[in-house]
Amino acid sequence: MNQATDEPVVRLEGVSKSFGDRTVVCGVDLVVPRGCCFGLLGPNGAGKTTTLRMIYGATAPSRGRVEVFGHDVTREPRAVRARLGMTLQEDALLEEVSPRANLRIFGRHHLLRDPELSKRVEELLDRLELRSHADLPVRALSGGFKRRLAIARSLMNRPELLVLDEPTTGLDPAVRQALWSSIRALRRSGTTILLTTHYMEEAERLCDRVAIFAEGRIVAEGSPAELIRCHLAAEALELEHDEDGGSKIPAALAMLASDPACVHALTIGSRTILYAADVAPLLARLHQSQNPDGHRAIARPANLEDVFLRLTGSSIAEQAA
Repeated sequence: MNQATDEPVVRLEGVSKSFGDRTVVCGVDLVVPRGCCFGLLGPNGAGKTTTLRMIYGATAPSRGRVEVFGHDVTREPRAVRARLGMTLQEDALLEEVSPRANLRIFGRHHLLRDPELSKRVEELLDRLELRSHADLPVRALSGGFKRRLAIARSLMNRPELLVLDEPTTGLDPAVRQALWSSIRALRRSGTTILLTTHYMEEAERLCDRVAIFAEGRIVAEGSPAELIRCHLAAEALELEHDEDGGSKIPAALAMLASDPACVHALTIGSRTILYAADVAPLLARLHQSQNPDGHRAIARPANLEDVFLRLTGSSIAEQAA
């Protein structure tokens, strides 16, 4: 596996973006190392997609500097775009022709000519597992195949940086897993990947480093393991209780939250999550309480969703709604 180096592919310094009186990105500093998969996480409206648009040159920053491959994106957009590929939220494919034709047309856009063009098309059909549908009209393809085609098209110029904006939104779990495998393979081949997502599991599975956005700012950055270790603890005890559970349930939860083993507790609606290096003592104490049946308890590893809860006080789904 190719390892990330300290040489940055993307560098943002004090970057802000405003639309009229509304500031959507505020003072962002960000470095994306070469050869890594870097995730921008957050709910809709958090500023991650606007940040991405400034990185690939579709939107100019209001303040600050954006560099990609050492080039100022605002001043040298062509030098940047020649070395990157993009898969955006909207696939924008040619629906009346086949995947093969889509790839050939996009290859010509990058000035590829036969026999190199044909060779590259065949390579991408295999790489994204599109060959079985290569000659069907795109309009006949499922959402998963269209997403694979969109990624294949963005790889036509062998980009050093691949930008993926919400690559698996709306896809079923099986298709999402297949696309994850393709992204991992690209990462292993040395392609630097920058993706946005509001799926915390996706970021945890794919990304070497992540930056969590909230209200236009980066509120935390690091590897998934680092963020969990720095902001929470290794394990979580998730407790769900009925709204009419009675006074004994809050009392039992308060007892557990005050236990020395508990490093943090969050209550959101009818759900309380306790964090500890080892939740077994908390679970045992819960079962010894006067009303153990008032709780539905799940012990699990802490994850990035928990970090987001800790930092923002709400879940991705709640902020995106």
